Amino acid sequence: MTAPLIELQRVSKYFGTVIALKEVSFDLKAGEVHCLLGDNGAGKSTLIKILSGVHVPDEGAILVAGEPARFGSPRETLDRGIATVYQDLALVPLMSVARNFFLGREPMRRLGPIRQLDIDYANRTAWRELRDMGIELRDPEQPVGTLSGGERQCLAIARAIHFGAKVLILDEPTSALGVHQASIVLKLVVESRARGLGVIFISHNVHHAYVVGDRFTILKRGRSAGTYARSDISRDQLLHLMAGGKELVDLEAEIARLSTSASSRRKPGPIQ
Repeated sequence: MTAPLIELQRVSKYFGTVIALKEVSFDLKAGEVHCLLGDNGAGKSTLIKILSGVHVPDEGAILVAGEPARFGSPRETLDRGIATVYQDLALVPLMSVARNFFLGREPMRRLGPIRQLDIDYANRTAWRELRDMGIELRDPEQPVGTLSGGERQCLAIARAIHFGAKVLILDEPTSALGVHQASIVLKLVVESRARGLGVIFISHNVHHAYVVGDRFTILKRGRSAGTYARSDISRDQLLHLMAGGKELVDLEAEIARLSTSASSRRKPGPIQ
């Protein structure tokens, strides 16, 4: 069988006495969306930073295409085809769409001894790549700040794919979006999977994750609470596991008790 695009084997990370991750195992196959779910403080951010080369694990191993790998910087992960799209997107709002698309990798042309930005190539390429992703630009020279949140996410993802990403790590890509904008991003995730990319979809929104996910790994307090195929778990079961099972049941009972108590206090007394 083909080796996973990327695999973590019993990875741990400590910050002094704080256990950020403890023996977490995780893998991603080509043409798969693997959702990483967890509440705030579950360890998602630390895992992202390990996968993107910001942090080095203290224990465990990382394999890329079946071969041991050790990333010393985000540049090294990009060179291996692993691109991370963070929530802040690393876009410059006042710069054009095309300039943002090639930010840090600007296409240059030479006019005698002078090298200058090939803006025509940048505009054509950015427009074409976004069109192929289903985003119709009014003008590739329009400022990124004029795009919607969903369109900005699509720009960041299209940029990563254009520059050869085989693995996309999406950090809460729909968390700040409305329903329509979130649907645009979710469609793009499915399109990326159809192209054969592996997508790691990090989220605390089970409803969005379940729409696109093939497998789901749940993190709780830095540890894995299990990995489940979509065919083996329902949306409600996934939500129940992520929310803490018994904790959610206790919360529902407490809310019901408080609602009953408040209702009884609102009952009008007899008319005098």
